[in-house]
Amino acid sequence: MNIEKIMKILPHRYPFLLVDGVLELNEEKIKAFKNVSVNEPFFQGHFPNYPIMPGVLIVEGMAQTAGLLLLKDTNENVIPLFTGIDKARFKKEVRPGDRLIYDLEILQKKGNMFKLKGVATVEGQVCAQTEIMVGIKKS
Repeated sequence: MNIEKIMKILPHRYPFLLVDGVLELNEEKIKAFKNVSVNEPFFQGHFPNYPIMPGVLIVEGMAQTAGLLLLKDTNENVIPLFTGIDKARFKKEVRPGDRLIYDLEILQKKGNMFKLKGVATVEGQVCAQTEIMVGIKKS
């Protein structure tokens, strides 16, 4: 899935769109990526002399990836809403020049609510992991 398809599914736009492409996709799992550039606006203040991607934005990227998985086949006018986060852990820094890989899989579904497991890696090393909840809302 390329950026044009991503932008048709997700409502997010620059500077808050945190997924650049999708590498793998099936009914239960997705693998997507973000190419982290030194030009990202958050690096101006986090931290200028040692730029690190904020953990909250890594988790947001996972939530956006979950939205792609959950909305990939819909033609309805719906949006994904990030409704919860559990067990978030940050293991390794994400720096400019890294290719951040988001792996998500559906753990549970109840109506229009989903629980997913997310793992973010750079070069095979875990940077962050969490369980997130996403709701699908008709707009």
